[in-house]
Amino acid sequence: MTIPAGFEHIVREQEPLAPHTWFRLGGAVQYFAEPTTIEELSALVRRCHEEGTPVRVLGGGSNLLVRDEGLAGLVVSLSPAIFGQIEISGRRVTAGGGARLGHVISAAVREGLAGLELLVGIPGTIGGALHTNATAHGGDIGQWTVSATVMNRRGEIVTRNRAELRFGYRDSNLDELAILEATLELEPGDPQRLTKQMQQAWILKRAAQPISDESAGLIFKSSGGVSAASLIEQAGLESAHVGQASISDRNANFIVVGSGATSRDVLALIEQVRKGVAERTGVELEMAVEVW
Repeated sequence: MTIPAGFEHIVREQEPLAPHTWFRLGGAVQYFAEPTTIEELSALVRRCHEEGTPVRVLGGGSNLLVRDEGLAGLVVSLSPAIFGQIEISGRRVTAGGGARLGHVISAAVREGLAGLELLVGIPGTIGGALHTNATAHGGDIGQWTVSATVMNRRGEIVTRNRAELRFGYRDSNLDELAILEATLELEPGDPQRLTKQMQQAWILKRAAQPISDESAGLIFKSSGGVSAASLIEQAGLESAHVGQASISDRNANFIVVGSGATSRDVLALIEQVRKGVAERTGVELEMAVEVW
């Protein structure tokens, strides 16, 4: 594939992906696009589908690890403003798939809408939050979602209503190429009380996770109601490290990378922890981070 005619203004070659992820690791992608309209995105995806070019969509990059060798095909970023709009009408919040989850939570709280405030501190976009059904303090984003507009891998746009949506623990059936927009229906609440709850949840979350300026990422899903961090500690792996990648001393389910770390370090540490937990506790941990 070469850059398709008519898309030169939004597609560039050999884009380093490390700056687009929280880990700040990994190689470049063959082609990288930042469409400025949904129509551009659809046309580009259709062209790639016709040519057999693999397409991936990049959100906030908070749960993504890119391999050192990079990848072929096209990565699409939904960072342009058109994909991040937020509108509120009555009890309904409609947000673009590229909107930051934190911005959506803040907007809802300001309008006196309750339900999302305990998700504060979860990084990434609405699209990513819905794809993985972001969860905190016993609640999840899926319970408030009434519809989602998605784009499939042929570039077609489909709106799925509540009856068609399925949400589970850190999982959903929203597995199309891109989530373009979602509508959430929340409960009325007092803005001041919601603000206090949001602030308290933020303080607790920051106290239990690596500090924000570290390159770190949540690695495993909890299993059977037991946190992955507890299982890692039970297995005696809370001090494990490979190269410049190490288990966080604040939360054993986070890997922190230092200067000179590689994606290979992180992947080797993930495998070491997963194997060790399985051998010592009998639990097979499932990864929460996506690897490209």
